[in-house]
Amino acid sequence: MCGICGEWNLLGADAAVLERMNAALVHRGPDDHGAVVLGETGLAMRRLSIIDLARGHQPIANEERSAWVVFNGEIYNHRELRRDLLRRGHAFRTDSDTEVILHLYEERGERCVEELRGMFAFALWDARRRRLLLARDRFGQKPLFYRFDGRRLLFASEIKAILAGGTASGAGAPRPELDLRSLDEYLTLRFIPSPRTLFRGIRKLPPAHLLILDASDVDPPTGALAAAPTIEVRRYWQLRYFPKRGYREPELVEETRERVREAVESHLLSDVPVGAYLSGGMDSSLVVALMSELREEPVSTFAVGVADAGFNELPWAAQVARHCHTDHHEEVVWPDMVELLPSMVHHLDEPSDPIAACMYHAAALASRHVKVVLTGDGGDEVFAGYDRYFGFRWVGLYAALPEVVRRWLLGPALHSLRDSAAYKNLTQKARWMHDLSFHEGGRRYAQATAFFRFGHEGKGGLYAPDVAAELAEMDPMDCVVRGFEEAEARDDLDRMLQADVATRLPEHSLMLSDRMTMAHGLEARSPFLDHRLAEFVATLPAHLKMRGRRLKYLLRRVAAPYLPPSILERPKQGFMFPLGYWMKGPLLPVLRHLLSTSALIEEGIFRREPVERLVAEHVAGRADHHVRLWMILNVEVWYRMYVRGEPRENLAGLLRERLGSAA
Repeated sequence: MCGICGEWNLLGADAAVLERMNAALVHRGPDDHGAVVLGETGLAMRRLSIIDLARGHQPIANEERSAWVVFNGEIYNHRELRRDLLRRGHAFRTDSDTEVILHLYEERGERCVEELRGMFAFALWDARRRRLLLARDRFGQKPLFYRFDGRRLLFASEIKAILAGGTASGAGAPRPELDLRSLDEYLTLRFIPSPRTLFRGIRKLPPAHLLILDASDVDPPTGALAAAPTIEVRRYWQLRYFPKRGYREPELVEETRERVREAVESHLLSDVPVGAYLSGGMDSSLVVALMSELREEPVSTFAVGVADAGFNELPWAAQVARHCHTDHHEEVVWPDMVELLPSMVHHLDEPSDPIAACMYHAAALASRHVKVVLTGDGGDEVFAGYDRYFGFRWVGLYAALPEVVRRWLLGPALHSLRDSAAYKNLTQKARWMHDLSFHEGGRRYAQATAFFRFGHEGKGGLYAPDVAAELAEMDPMDCVVRGFEEAEARDDLDRMLQADVATRLPEHSLMLSDRMTMAHGLEARSPFLDHRLAEFVATLPAHLKMRGRRLKYLLRRVAAPYLPPSILERPKQGFMFPLGYWMKGPLLPVLRHLLSTSALIEEGIFRREPVERLVAEHVAGRADHHVRLWMILNVEVWYRMYVRGEPRENLAGLLRERLGSAA
């Protein structure tokens, strides 16, 4: 696990630029660092040592020093690949998985990614062909950003390193500019789809994609061009949901069980201790149970919770810990976490939602004991675990009622009900189903994911008139609609799963997991996102993933020998803090102060009246707006830090002061 960065420049890469960029990534790799300037290209990295602790220094070159690589991630099949490459005559100087990528490239060129089983982002400079190859893993577990102006390319694991790279002239980077389309997508979906970011001009390489910069027609070192350097971004992998397998159910359950077990075992590859997050939900509990079976010593497990019983999963996690005899660690988090918001935004480089705070605290706890944790990430998207998958079918039944009845009779009745901040309360579910009934297909599913954020109606005049006019013709839900409609699937459940795999999973869940763990020098691994396992499950019949009202039907059967019935049968509970209640109590002064002095309102991006209305409705209990308000707070803090340049320490002090005034 590392942070990587680099520069390709017509006039030659700059060692000082690499040093600044690399320094911005020190938290991702506190154990080691390295850099190399190779004429027009420079590569650098920060290393968190996990495999081959003594000799895994990067960048790594091939035998002829004609190709160099920097790598972030883990390749779980690197030993098998190494054996084959040794038979083909390649010589290795290290035992690291990084060097395997380099020699595999010599054999297969850009198609080397097809052989890699794991999570990765890497940059490889082929000096002979004068080509720079950037690659990102299939599900987007590892990040990679870039900025290209036609004569210079900067790339890095995090945006802050690109900002540190400055301009081609050597001057410091101009103050970042807000990308309004990305802001609209974030407020609608709570994530920003690839390839855009909230920073105008900075893009992210999408999951399962390569970026190839071809400088073969550039005449170094003068920078004269026979032809403009070309950049190609293309997909190399796609999850497919057919043809379906036709074996009997008991056989499919047993094969799935073996594949899940093998995926967990492969993810234990490490030269340092490996622990696990444990929420008490089925996904993380199954991972912990399998780890406990595969290892002789007790597994270190980590859980965070809150004092509010309706949101606290610590008792469930403790039950699994006792069942699996783990070395369990837990921590209760209080509302003063809001003072950490500037630090979280700094590590994310972009705003997010309340789940980021949960992950931040979990990573802080785990990092005090281990360097690697296994997670349950991807279980919901691979095995069908979200309530909306089942609710989507109920919407179809409700939509069969005459539209006039739904719109003019049932709608007003539903919106007159009192809302609350309770998790998944009936009022919210009923309003969700009613709203979705006026849409179909991919648009209906996009609305399902956006309902609790800011849909088209939910923005309610939030934007100032000129901003609203600029965004009027843009569709912030387009990526979800396309993910659903273009899925290689024939069942609505599979289409929903593919839409989530293509959008929400990499841009939200995995983004948060990477940044919040890396903020603490911790590596997170996700066995359910082993691509061989996911490819297998995708081709299983939809009724094995969701049977009637039972979500994750197949995974429940897989987990039955390992977990107590109380864990297998408990309803899904999201990883969440009771922010809705906190925003009516100890966090309310913070909320009101930040929004009363809002830079986004002052600079004509948001209007004051809709923001104040959200606060008033939430405090009065007329609607639960805590997710929307937290998202606005995140954007406000991001804007002050990155666009206005306010020091995060000053913002943290302000939040701490306001929080103290409520005590």
